Amino acid sequence: MRHILSNHRANLSTIATWAMFSRGLAPEFSHAVQRQVASLKGPAVDDDDSIVDLTALLWCSIDNDDSRDLDQLSVIEPLHQGQIKVYVAIADVDALVKKGSPIDEHAQQNTTSVYTSALVFPILPERLCTDWTSLNQDEDRIALVIEMVFSEDGILMGSSIYRARVRNKAQLAYDAVSAWIDKEGDLPEAARRVKGMNTQLRLQDELAQKLRVLRRAEGSLEFETFQPKAMFDGDRITDIQQQPQNRARQLIEEFMIATNGCTARFLAAHGCASLRRVVRSPERWLRIVEVAQEYGATLPHEPDGQALEAFLARQHKKDPLRFPDLSLVIVKLMGSGEYVVERPGHAPIGHFGLAVHDYMHSTAPNRRFPDLITQRLIKSVLAGSRRPYSFDELADLAAHCTAQEDAAQKVERQVRKSEAALLLHSRIGQRFNGVITGISDQGTWVRIFEPPAEGRLTGMLPPLRVGQTVNVKLVSTSVERGFIDFVWVH
Repeated sequence: MRHILSNHRANLSTIATWAMFSRGLAPEFSHAVQRQVASLKGPAVDDDDSIVDLTALLWCSIDNDDSRDLDQLSVIEPLHQGQIKVYVAIADVDALVKKGSPIDEHAQQNTTSVYTSALVFPILPERLCTDWTSLNQDEDRIALVIEMVFSEDGILMGSSIYRARVRNKAQLAYDAVSAWIDKEGDLPEAARRVKGMNTQLRLQDELAQKLRVLRRAEGSLEFETFQPKAMFDGDRITDIQQQPQNRARQLIEEFMIATNGCTARFLAAHGCASLRRVVRSPERWLRIVEVAQEYGATLPHEPDGQALEAFLARQHKKDPLRFPDLSLVIVKLMGSGEYVVERPGHAPIGHFGLAVHDYMHSTAPNRRFPDLITQRLIKSVLAGSRRPYSFDELADLAAHCTAQEDAAQKVERQVRKSEAALLLHSRIGQRFNGVITGISDQGTWVRIFEPPAEGRLTGMLPPLRVGQTVNVKLVSTSVERGFIDFVWVH
C-alpha cells in the first residue's frame, strides 16, 4: 500500500490501463499503426483548387488548459444591418487518416479518446492528434469550414460548407478567457499579441449568449453535472476540484451545437444518410414528474422540455448546493445519448436535452470516431464522389460507437473513484459534510463537498432521503477498486 500511495500518477495509469482492457478498449497502438505513423511525412498537403485560403482571418481556439488535440477554430465577422458571419473550422483529419488504414482501424475500435488524470488514451497517435492533424497555433492546416450567417437576434439565416486552409492565431483556454469576459482577469497573453482578438472574443461571446437564450426558450436543459478534476503536484494528487461551467465553455458549446446542426442539415439536403447523436424523449418522464413533485413543482404528464427547463432553472436559483445532484437524477431518468442512422426525408429523432431537431457529432474528429465518419460523408458530397459508407455500415457503426462510448465513460468514472480514494486515504477518521445522492438495494450513496467525492454509507442508518444533507465519517478506502466508505454521524 505504501508503494501505491507514494506513486499516484503511475498507479492511476496502471488502474486506467487495466480498466481499458477490462472494458474492451485498446490502451496501446499496434505495430501496424506505429509503422504507418513512421511512413507519414507531416501535416496533410492538398493542392485542390477548391480549397479556400482563409489563413489571414483572426482564428482562435478555446479549449482546456492542457488540451493538445485541437479540433476547431472560430472567427466572427460583422455584416450589414446587424447580421453576423461566423466561421468554424474543423480539423481535416481524413486528409491524413484514410478509411481502412491501421490508424483508422484503431480509431474505429475505441471510437473515442479516453481522458483520465494520469493518462490519456487518444484514438489517434499523438504525432497526429497533437500535431499533424491538430489546429495548432501559428501552423497552416487544412480544415472543413462551416460558414454561418446569423441575424442580429441570433437567428440562423443560412450556412455553407467548404474546405479551406486556416491558421490558428491564438491558442486560448476556457478559464482564462472566461475570467476576462467576466472582468475578473486580464486578456490572455496569446490574445494580447494579436491585434483585434479582444474584439473577436467579445463578439463571439455576445452571439453565443444570444444563441443560448434562444435554445433555452425552446426548452434546452441546463444541468450542472458532477465533474471533478484531480490536481497534481508532480506525481502526487493534492486536491480534487469541481470544473465550473463558464462563459467561455458556453461560447464553444453554442458554436458547436450550431455547427452540428448545419452539418446534419447539409447531409440531409444532399440525400445522404448520416450518423446522428440523439437523446430520445424520456420514456421515464412520469418518474421525472414525481421528482419535480418532491420539490413542490408540477410538470405536465407528457414530455415537455420547456416546463422541465423552467423547473431546473428555479431549483438552481433556489438551492445551488444540491443542484448537481438533482441534475444527475434527471440525466439518469432521461437516458443516455446514442448514435443512430437517419435517412434523408425521415423525421429526425432530435436531442431532447439540447432542444434541437438536427444534431450530430462533427466538430471533434481528433477525439471521436463518429465525427471522422461525418467528415468523410461531407467531403464525399463536396467532391461529388461515392459515399464512403453504406447504410448498413453506418447502422453497425452507430451501435458500436454507442457501446464503446459507454465503456469509455465507465473507464473515466472508475479512475475518478480511485483518484478520490487516493486523496482521502490519509484522512480516514475525519468528518465531512455531504448530501445523499442515491438510495437503492445496492446501498446508500453520499457526496461530500470538500473535496468533491462520492462514497457509500455503511452500517446502521436512520431513514434518509436523496438531497438530504448529512454529517459523515470516513472509515475506509480502496484505491484499486475505487471504494470509499463512510458511516453516518449523529
